[in-house]
Amino acid sequence: MRPLPGPRTADPLLSIEDLHVDIAGRRGRTVHALDGVTLDLAPGEALGIVGESGCGKTMTALSVLGLLPGGGRITGGHIRFDGRDLAAAPEPVLRGVRGHTIGMVFQDPLTSLNPTMTIGAQVAEPLLLHTGASRAEARERAEDMLRLVGMPRPAERMRNYPHQLSGGMRQRVAIAMALICEPRLLIADEPTTALDVTTQAQILELIDELRERLGMAMILVTHDLGVIARRVDRVAVMYGGKVAEQAAVHDLFAAPRHRYTRALLAALPEHVTGPAQPLATILGLPPALDIRPAGCRFAPRCGFATDTCRTTVPDLRGDPATAPGHRFACFHPAEPAGTAEPATVPALRPTVPATAGRPTAEPETLLRLTDVVKEYALRAGPFARRRRSGAGQVSAVAGISLTVRRGETYGIVGESGCGKSTLGRLVVGMEAPTSGTIRFAGRDVTALRGRELRAHRRDIQLMFQDSYASMDPRMRVGAILREPLAVQGIGDRAAQRDRTARLLDDVGLPRGAADRYPHEFSGGQRQRLGLARALALDPALIVADEPVSALDVSVQAQILNLMRDLQREKGIGYLFISHDLAVVRHLADTVGVMYLGKLVETGPAEAVLARPLHPYTRGLLDTVNVPDPRAEPTAPPLGGETPSAAEPPSGCRFRTRCPLAREVCATTEPPPAEPATPGHRVACHFPLPGVASGVAVG
Repeated sequence: MRPLPGPRTADPLLSIEDLHVDIAGRRGRTVHALDGVTLDLAPGEALGIVGESGCGKTMTALSVLGLLPGGGRITGGHIRFDGRDLAAAPEPVLRGVRGHTIGMVFQDPLTSLNPTMTIGAQVAEPLLLHTGASRAEARERAEDMLRLVGMPRPAERMRNYPHQLSGGMRQRVAIAMALICEPRLLIADEPTTALDVTTQAQILELIDELRERLGMAMILVTHDLGVIARRVDRVAVMYGGKVAEQAAVHDLFAAPRHRYTRALLAALPEHVTGPAQPLATILGLPPALDIRPAGCRFAPRCGFATDTCRTTVPDLRGDPATAPGHRFACFHPAEPAGTAEPATVPALRPTVPATAGRPTAEPETLLRLTDVVKEYALRAGPFARRRRSGAGQVSAVAGISLTVRRGETYGIVGESGCGKSTLGRLVVGMEAPTSGTIRFAGRDVTALRGRELRAHRRDIQLMFQDSYASMDPRMRVGAILREPLAVQGIGDRAAQRDRTARLLDDVGLPRGAADRYPHEFSGGQRQRLGLARALALDPALIVADEPVSALDVSVQAQILNLMRDLQREKGIGYLFISHDLAVVRHLADTVGVMYLGKLVETGPAEAVLARPLHPYTRGLLDTVNVPDPRAEPTAPPLGGETPSAAEPPSGCRFRTRCPLAREVCATTEPPPAEPATPGHRVACHFPLPGVASGVAVG
């Protein structure tokens, strides 16, 4: 746990004063992306910026480096860094700052790295540009930096290209590039959003260690309140291009004053290990930034708003009842800690208990997998069609057996590369298994071909992680939703249009959305469209592959509650794939934990997550980011890299990272067993005693 921050006496390293940023759009439309943002950062301090998508978090970070999007410009205010106003600085000055005195880690390292350059050349490049080092000196320093950020076999990785590295390794490269010139300020924009929990924990621990070693200040931009709670000294909550609240991290989590901050915290999945609870969701949508409202921007979504809120913009101010430095822009703030006031209940969508409507009788079996295996032949190169001489197989799925019943949710969790998504593609028929059987409603679907296979696909649909990438940007939403009906020959055009309108009703979107294009919707709205398309054919089972991993906490809560409501109304079964244990606990009845193609632990969600038996499951739980600055870490994150699926370890596949491994683990694969609770199975020679875990969220 980070120590309690002391008084802030140092002069600011970075001072943002009344910053305004406008972005010129099409047809004369101007987006007021930032509208009077004021922040400061002391040397060595860590500031977290949180809020929903579009609130201005990333725009604030990009403004510091002068990396505004096309049409963007600073229209007012100052950005003073180390005594220099970067808001008015010419481009040559900004180029001398970027990567030298201010480093930045971007959200997606694959798109920020040059695919045509080796890792060594990219890490060395800032030294060549800013310090005048020779090529030999830069390469030596680059290899040292890769070693410092925990890159395995750094000399070998210097010769690799970005596509040859895992997501965690690419993020380490991005951190090495940002830090090689030892900057005074590091800006990290959603550095762990798309990473699994163990890789996320490793990257965050690495950033903390390097910050302490190099004495850097940091701005951490994220929508993950669990990350913010444990990694920063102060927090700024942004909404609609403005700062809604800022305070020391302990003060903000102990006594949030702005109604929006309270609503964000209330929307978190509360517990990983306790009973699943319904999620509170914030009513309405974030404001459109092309119009400056007369009053508080949160007023249309706030249950405490009055006429004053709708006509007057509140100032960012303090209060005698709050700690020094705790400021908020709210006319009707929540009461300080210690009062009995509920957390903004009027601003939240009421929900029904998570267990309401669950079937009491044994439901019918929808899906049964028996010893399913999927292997891929290694190829001679990334563009080769022929198999590499003497090559082996990539063991993506290795003998999976599971059952999904009607109206229930089976959650699949595990690290990236464990085979979760491959398993989902096998279930929906996008790929064929190497061996094993997949039965749906008692029928072996692996033998289906032609018309029979097309008819079967009506019953199983896929909900993609990136709904925007899965939609044709040239088609209107109405055509996208009608397409499955047309392919299956269901109804005439009038009936299809009627079905489309009812689908939009089901997912909480206006019927007029049918005439718009995918790019005109927010991320949460697009995920609702993805769910609507999956529902178009009235499937019995939906495979949801990381459907909420990239969404803000409030939007995530809306989608999860919607999925649960539709399940209760329509009896849909879900195969829910995720690396977020809190999300899985909220939605799943049964959980399967995957590691390197195998299920290592399965059982009722509450039993698996509250009393884990496999060391890997316990390791996943120990890396959960708890949104409480007072929470002590239960254990260091799982160490090491996941072994290659082309060369899986003998015996137990987890043994190379397991603290309990013995000789028998290397020679004998552990069979699944039920050492304690019926239905709670574990594949481990030395299962844990099943003591209740203390990991909680909220």
